[in-house]
Amino acid sequence: MVIKMEKPPIPDLQLQNFQVRKAVQQQLIGAIRGLVGLLLFALAVFVTLRQRKRTVKIVKAVEDFLMVFGYRDLQNATKNFSEKLGGGGFGSVFKGTLPDSTVIAVKKLESISQGEKQFRAEVSTIGTIQHVNLVRLRGFCSEGTMKLLVYDYMPNGSLDTHLFHEKDSKVLDWERRYKIALGTARGLVYLHEKCRDCIIHCDIKPENILLDAQFCPKIADFGLAKVVGRDFSRVLTTMRGTRGYLAPGWISGVAITAKADVYSYGMMLFEFVSGTRNFEHTADGKVRFFPTWAASIVSQGYDVLRLLDPRLDGNANVEELSRICKVACWCIQDDETHRPSMG
Repeated sequence: MVIKMEKPPIPDLQLQNFQVRKAVQQQLIGAIRGLVGLLLFALAVFVTLRQRKRTVKIVKAVEDFLMVFGYRDLQNATKNFSEKLGGGGFGSVFKGTLPDSTVIAVKKLESISQGEKQFRAEVSTIGTIQHVNLVRLRGFCSEGTMKLLVYDYMPNGSLDTHLFHEKDSKVLDWERRYKIALGTARGLVYLHEKCRDCIIHCDIKPENILLDAQFCPKIADFGLAKVVGRDFSRVLTTMRGTRGYLAPGWISGVAITAKADVYSYGMMLFEFVSGTRNFEHTADGKVRFFPTWAASIVSQGYDVLRLLDPRLDGNANVEELSRICKVACWCIQDDETHRPSMG
């Protein structure tokens, strides 16, 4: 018995070629996807390592001066950040106590991008220098995205609370105001002229002048500071600082010098005198610009006591008051070459 075997059907060559091409395309797509994923992963690792490298450089540069705190240690010291002292654009400041009973102020930076910039700026500037009129940075914490700065605690808070918002405590008398003005000037002289590089603070205002138990002023908040090598006289930077204290050069976009701080200091001196903000709304709805009024009083030889904070009842050294008003007028001139150095 002969059994006939049927021949297998001839495969469709076109269908076979299509299937082969499709398989090759799928393999290529998979390979490309894998390569893109690998590149993205490598890029993320590179960025992370670069950020860590920057932080490590800063830590190595200042580890002989500063303490490195763990996040949990600062969490315990501040009772889980429960007692808030104040806050700003980059984060909040909390009161804390170290195991040796030292009271500290902990600034917790909240914005990841800006907070990282402020962290590096403060550690690399104020972390490497010390002066009686500069706030002391005790140490820092850098764990992942957690960036914290640890300072000496200033029991009398910031100057603005005493000049503008004082309710329960006594008004700052003239002698104390004058000493605070001198101490602040000495701190700026150190930054501008005594450090290895010139440090321009870029945000001098009453909120950034802290007062210790004896009301000795301490310049604080170096998150916007710019460091200028001694071989350079100017630095080009984006506009920074606080409205009302900004030198005209910021607005025009030219490269700045330490005279930008001189302008801000002069604007602040007027507020030492008046006890109010330089821009004040009068009863009739108009805006009074105190520096213009003060300049007219000084230039025309009128009684400078008219400019004094009424809460002081005229109790001020007239010679010192006149000197402060003249220096303030000198500091806020539009042309920075006409302004004095802080020295």
